[in-house]
Amino acid sequence: MVKFRLWLSGVLLLGLTTVVSAEPETMLPNLFPFPNSTGVLKTFNATGKLDLTGPFFQNLGTNGRSCASCHQPGDAWSVSAEHVDDRFERSHGQDPIFRPNDGSNCDHDIETSTVEGRRNAYSLLRTRGLFRIALAVPAGAEFDVVSVKNPYGCSEMNTLSTYRRPLPSTNLRFLSTVMWDGRESSTQTGTKPITFATNPSDLLADLAHQALDATLGHAQASTPPTAEQQKKIVDFEMALTTAQAIDFGVGALDVHGASGGPVILATQPFYIGINDPLGLNPFQTPFTPVVFSLFTNHWAHAAAHDHHGHHGNRRASILRGQELFNSHPINITGVGGLNDAMGLPLIKGTCGTCHDSFNVGNHSESVPLNIGIADVTNPLEVHYLPVITLRNKADGTEVSTTDPGRALITGKWADIGKFKGPILRGLAARAPYFHNGSASTLKETVEFYNIRFSMGLTHHEITDLAAFLSTL
Repeated sequence: MVKFRLWLSGVLLLGLTTVVSAEPETMLPNLFPFPNSTGVLKTFNATGKLDLTGPFFQNLGTNGRSCASCHQPGDAWSVSAEHVDDRFERSHGQDPIFRPNDGSNCDHDIETSTVEGRRNAYSLLRTRGLFRIALAVPAGAEFDVVSVKNPYGCSEMNTLSTYRRPLPSTNLRFLSTVMWDGRESSTQTGTKPITFATNPSDLLADLAHQALDATLGHAQASTPPTAEQQKKIVDFEMALTTAQAIDFGVGALDVHGASGGPVILATQPFYIGINDPLGLNPFQTPFTPVVFSLFTNHWAHAAAHDHHGHHGNRRASILRGQELFNSHPINITGVGGLNDAMGLPLIKGTCGTCHDSFNVGNHSESVPLNIGIADVTNPLEVHYLPVITLRNKADGTEVSTTDPGRALITGKWADIGKFKGPILRGLAARAPYFHNGSASTLKETVEFYNIRFSMGLTHHEITDLAAFLSTL
């Protein structure tokens, strides 16, 4: 098998194959393999082969972009910083993803006439996979903007420049809110909160609105996409299920009784509130911290059988990582939207307390949380982000943050720094992590939690948990 790179219909195909036929020019075979650092990612399409000619792949705007410009199938339908930088080098910064409306660090006082100028102007997109999202401070907000210190020049105080990763446009049926800050599922923006009673019509409407906003904003369309185009984009996205299918250390992730990979994920039961820990399950089914059950039973026996070999060691590490996710105790403190909402300064929890959807890992209810990712004191180091200082109108309290998060939608002081927990499938293909790209690797992601919540994980446990996350 050989690795190849090929641009087709604006999509970078990076796969494992020995033959490149003419067919992928319009169709991508189902379960097409995309390698990454730890294995191979695959997407299962419920309708068969992936049509690369629909509006998802069409330039519906004025700047050359399509949905696929920022949602690449090989990057778990997001973008990895590594591949964005590769696209920069191959196109000398002319690829449609590099546009100053939101791809550059700032949209004014930048130099993009030379390759080196573009390299600097798009540095956050190249190195962190970050887009600049400009959001106006809501009218009647409970806070004033005191100051903005933006190293790239976009220091406006009425419209704030935030820097965020594009979320995957796959596995969407598991969503409980659309966008990091939930703005496409919010009454403030004219969209619908996603609830058990109204799902999936609410989700479909929100995704259609998101397609509209993305076309008018990211693609700078002069006319909005038609209702039919929006529907085709949403139908295409909703048919996609994506997950890591092969781990280079153990092989296929759906053998020996394991249930990894996208085909099994496509049958995973889900409904809003399915395993909510706050009592919001519509059937009042008790919460269980055992969220992931991908690698158990026969797989454990396989690991024990070949524990002297490399495959056995890797299997054992992944199994230990899954067990850590499901059971390692976490003393949850200071989490906005959780500790304060429950009136409990200390909650005895696990990873599943905030990542409760079975074998998916996002929250099954819309519960935006502040775990400190946007904090100026983030232990992962966020010197590359702006520092925004806000003042509470009621009591004069000030807080500095790198991103106000949900507060820029609701205007509420309590929502500063709150973001949703994303779906955890396909992680290995879409580094870096968190909304601001502050964790370059999955080990760094685990280390953040280890520090933030004083989890007491050993070096080997961090390695095991990262190994497990890489198989999702």
